[in-house]
This record gives sequence, C-alpha cells and structure tokens, in this order.
Amino acid sequence: MKKIKILSFFILMLLTVNSALAERIKDLISIEGVRSNQLVGYGLVVGLDGTGDQTSQTPFTIQSLKNMLSQFGVSLPDSVRPQVKNVAAVTLHAELPAFAKPGQKLDVTVSSLGNAKSLRGGTLLMTPLKGADGTVYAVAQGNLIVGGFGAGGKDGSKITVNVPSVGRIPGGAIIEVAAPTPFGSENMVVFNLNTADFTTAKRVAEAINTSVGAGTAFPVDSTSIRVRAPELLGQRVSFVSYVENLTLMPGSAPARIIINSRTGTVVIGQYVRVTAAAVSHGNLTVSISESSAVNQPRGPLSGGETVVVPTSDITVEEENNRMFNFDPGVSLDEIVQAVNQVGAAPGDLVAILEALKEVGALRAELIVI
Repeated sequence: MKKIKILSFFILMLLTVNSALAERIKDLISIEGVRSNQLVGYGLVVGLDGTGDQTSQTPFTIQSLKNMLSQFGVSLPDSVRPQVKNVAAVTLHAELPAFAKPGQKLDVTVSSLGNAKSLRGGTLLMTPLKGADGTVYAVAQGNLIVGGFGAGGKDGSKITVNVPSVGRIPGGAIIEVAAPTPFGSENMVVFNLNTADFTTAKRVAEAINTSVGAGTAFPVDSTSIRVRAPELLGQRVSFVSYVENLTLMPGSAPARIIINSRTGTVVIGQYVRVTAAAVSHGNLTVSISESSAVNQPRGPLSGGETVVVPTSDITVEEENNRMFNFDPGVSLDEIVQAVNQVGAAPGDLVAILEALKEVGALRAELIVI
C-alpha cells in the first residue's frame, strides 16, 4: 500500500514541540522606523575585453560617455560617435541598513543596462547611489566580481554559464549620508508583529507590562504594540534590549491547509478539523484499442476483393469503491491514517480535501498554489 508522503506529520511534530517553548519578543517583532532603505544608481563600467555595449544600438551609452569626458575637460563634437566596445552602461542597487553611518561600506550589485555580453574584468567608475527621496546616500566604485562567463565560436555557436551580465562589488559603496530614523524622536516605540495575530499582540503587551510595569505597553491592533520608552537615547537602547529578550507563548496559527497542485504536496496545520462526512474513493478506467483485420475472398475465382476491416476493443476496469467516515472533530493524524488505509495517492488526498471544503465539512482555510 502506497503511503501518503506529506509534510503535515512533521509540521505537527514541530508545532507540538514549539508550543511547549516560549519565544523571544525579538523573534516575533520588528521595530517601526528601524528598517533598511533601497538605493539605486546609474553608471559606466569600463575596461571590458570587447564585451561591452554595441554603441550603435545603445545611444545612452555614448551620451553617458561624452558627459563623463566633459567633466574632465574632454569635449567631443556632437557629430563624433565613438565606437567603443569596452564600455557598458549599468544600473546599480544596494541596501542601506538601519542606523548605517557615513564611512561604512555596502555591497553593490551591478547589472548591464544595454546589450553588453559580459561585465567580467570591468571596473565601475564612481557612481552616486540615491534613495527614493533623491538624496545621494552612498557612492560606489571598484572592480566587479562576475560569477558567470560565456564563450563563442566563429560559426555562431556559443555557451553561457550563469549570467555574465551581472556582477557584484563587495564593500564597493561608501556611505556618505545616514538615513533618517524616527527611533529617538518620539516617546513611544512601536513593535510590529511579523505575523499579525490579535492573541500574540495581547500577550506581547502583557509580557512587557508584567516585567516592566502596568501601562507600559498596549496593543493597537493585530500587528502593532505601542510601548512607552525612556526619552534619553542611551536608556532607550538599554530598555529595548531588555524588552526584546522577554519571552512569551505566541498565539496559535489558524487552521490552514496548503496544497501544491503541481507536485501533490500537502501541508496541514495543527488545528485542522472536519465535521461528519463520508468519502468514497475509487477509479473507473476505460481502455480503447484499435486493430485491423484482413478479409480475403473465399476462392481464387470468386471475383471478390481483399479488404481491411478496422476493429475496436473496449475494456472497462473499475476499482473497488472504498468509503470511510470522518466523525465530527477529526484531527490531522486521523485524516492521514484514514486516507492511507484506503490506499489513496497524494493526488487523491488533494481531491478529498477539496471535496470536503466544497460540502462545508472542512474547518480550515484551503490554499491551492
């Protein structure tokens, strides 16, 4: 008998173990205003070995090259269009962490904007990185590290490994301006739960009030908890450090079933229940095969003709229908055992769960991806 291989049993074990262990507030929340910021820039990569942009097809590369040269006192007439193959126009992006200070360094990802074949061996020229507000927060420059490469022959054949048109510069950007943060500008610190849950929000506030003092924290909604904090920054840092290491029992996850319709994988939460229901499991297989028969005349002088007559063979096979009952309040483990006893495959389990949802017998959210 083929057993259902699903993740629900292991998920149930993990949930059972974790339910007996308290979790730190630090692992459940993020602090409002303490966040990273996206930076983006546009620049030029030079020094490529003939794998740069085809400037006849990328006029913005020529324009950028002329603008850069003009800053160093080199002026090219408008009628001159330099045909260089060792230059590529690129975009840059990086992430500015919370509380990052000027002088610290960031990793930068560089991506080709034109039709450059590869950025391997290139050097990024000084490029400003801007935030969403248009402020330059960092400046990037340096040699690229490219994980991919490509090679081609004169007959047009080529091979490419990974993506040679994207590279990285570890520590290639220097922070010039610190991102603003509201962490020390208000007398309240807001904790936002990573997963919205009213029960968890209530328990976080209760844990803080029990440890620090009544009225220190109060939940705003299923996500946010407002906490009164000291005004002095040094004391505020110590206060947040103390609070985020408090432990509590988070609220249980809602009853939910997730089905991957392509692979047949089913993940069932701990609190999934079904009401009374009967399920019939069985398959009907119809096979049709075609063949040809040759009919010849009975005698050589009968005057008949040889003909080919098609014949069809239809076979119907029906497996024994099996029916089993789900009593009210059936748990996850009982569902898996019942389905395994009738020899259902993972695809059959998906169909059974969807049918239970349609008749209103499934007490859980069913998500099909």
